[in-house]
Amino acid sequence: MEIKAADVKALREKTGAGMMECKKALTEANGNAAEAEKILKEKGLAAVAKRAERATSEGRVFIRQDGSKIAVAEVTCETDFVAKNEDFIALGEKILDAVFAKGYTKIEKELEDLVLELATKIRENMTLRKVEVIDVPAGASAATYVHSDFKTAAVVVVEGSTDENVKTFAKDCCLHLAAFTPAYIEQKDVPQSYIDEQKDIFAAQMAQDEKMASKPENVKAGILQGKIKKHLAEICFVDQAFVKDDKVSVSKKLEEVGKTAGAKLSFGKVALYVLGK
Repeated sequence: MEIKAADVKALREKTGAGMMECKKALTEANGNAAEAEKILKEKGLAAVAKRAERATSEGRVFIRQDGSKIAVAEVTCETDFVAKNEDFIALGEKILDAVFAKGYTKIEKELEDLVLELATKIRENMTLRKVEVIDVPAGASAATYVHSDFKTAAVVVVEGSTDENVKTFAKDCCLHLAAFTPAYIEQKDVPQSYIDEQKDIFAAQMAQDEKMASKPENVKAGILQGKIKKHLAEICFVDQAFVKDDKVSVSKKLEEVGKTAGAKLSFGKVALYVLGK
């Protein structure tokens, strides 16, 4: 039967498939648009299934605050080209829309179906890796940040005040996280196994130092402890030199901002999101 160009165009606009694919599907479906759409979807699903093992190292982190809630979604894909695609960006926004509308706090089937729908259309492997919702307590200041590459993002909640200076500090802390990517928030978060491993590394380095060999054991122990303390300060957010004032640590800056605002401040949620990690 004759397949009209208008029908091919309409199917293409609806599915995003190529003109020739749409024409073949319509021919196979004897001109039935709904059946042709089903055929294209099935072919798309098959294509996605074939690519399921391919790495999804590209993508974006999406963040949105709505009132007292902050939603985070991480969607990965195979190529940077797709990550910059308008449909892919719209997908991330649709996921956040659904999270707020349905009250989702984790990955749900509806959200996975949204990803699968676009993956089928584009025929590239995609994964919804993360969905998280952060509650902002009353009287707290919250800030979000997404880096220009959309692969690094941060959320910081400072509890105790909604003063403008505190809001600015929270935003600066987001910038700090993105810039320095600390491995831990506080020293209490660092596993003892990691600390023990670092002690062994530093001890081995000291043993190879001829000047260190003649020092008393108690002096060596003190030097080793000092190295560990310095290292922890470099990898823990609250102990790092603050991005906007490297003469003080993040925790010290928190105290200073609290005094200015006339409030006792503390960190609530502090989160760094790096695509694929």
